[in-house]
Amino acid sequence: MDREDVYRLLSRVSRGEESVDAVLSKLVAGPLSASSATASDRLDGFVDLGFARVDTHRAMRTGDPEVVYGAGKNPKELVRIVEALHAASRTRPVLITRLSPDAAQELLTGLPGITLDEPSRCALLGDLPEPRGRIAILAAGTSDGAVAAEAAFVARAMGAEPTRYDDVGVAGIHRLLAIAPEFDTYDCLVVVAGMEGALPSVVGGLTGVPVVAVPTSVGYGTSFEGLTALFAMLNSCAPGVVVCNIDNGFGAAVFAARLARRSRLRDPGVEGVR
Repeated sequence: MDREDVYRLLSRVSRGEESVDAVLSKLVAGPLSASSATASDRLDGFVDLGFARVDTHRAMRTGDPEVVYGAGKNPKELVRIVEALHAASRTRPVLITRLSPDAAQELLTGLPGITLDEPSRCALLGDLPEPRGRIAILAAGTSDGAVAAEAAFVARAMGAEPTRYDDVGVAGIHRLLAIAPEFDTYDCLVVVAGMEGALPSVVGGLTGVPVVAVPTSVGYGTSFEGLTALFAMLNSCAPGVVVCNIDNGFGAAVFAARLARRSRLRDPGVEGVR
């Protein structure tokens, strides 16, 4: 159960179609339980697998499901975590990020129907939500492509509609200016750059659309594995620019998708808490 389910239940109460007690029983039984949990777990909102406690209540709290960070996990245990989350979720897919080749192969073997995206090192089990809100993802260079790919894949899984613009860095500023008229058609811009990290400041000076800057670890010696880009973005003179951690396309996508979804709630005819 997630926020959309709760919204529908409360709407039925407001219309007199269900009693308060009936809906309360559904809320107690739903958001804090999972079909695969033991009786002792059902009021805790997680499934205890012994090696992991899988959060099945996050979608209710935040509007987004728990995402599985694949790096460093045992591939067979990773499959069990994804299975538990999938069993507990009806309205959102299960997203896995930062997959190793071995883990990706184990997921493909153990979970029929899973979608693997090699460029982003992400996978998805379940149906994508209907997109609400539009996000543009700008990558300064093709070397930043893996982080941009992660941002695009995660944004779509989180319910937004992403559009990629690759290789639009400041070393050839005309490439950026050619797409600048399109910025205002989006709810949020995710700007990915390594080297000196200048691109988000330039974009922030061209539009009033919120900008999420993502430094990457791309660059020669004094880029210091992305620290130079990170510090440059934190010191941006362009207002309206927020900054994520180095190579964190995932974090940028979640923030941008939430912003985009909420901006669409202000559209006429759109209802619900998302």
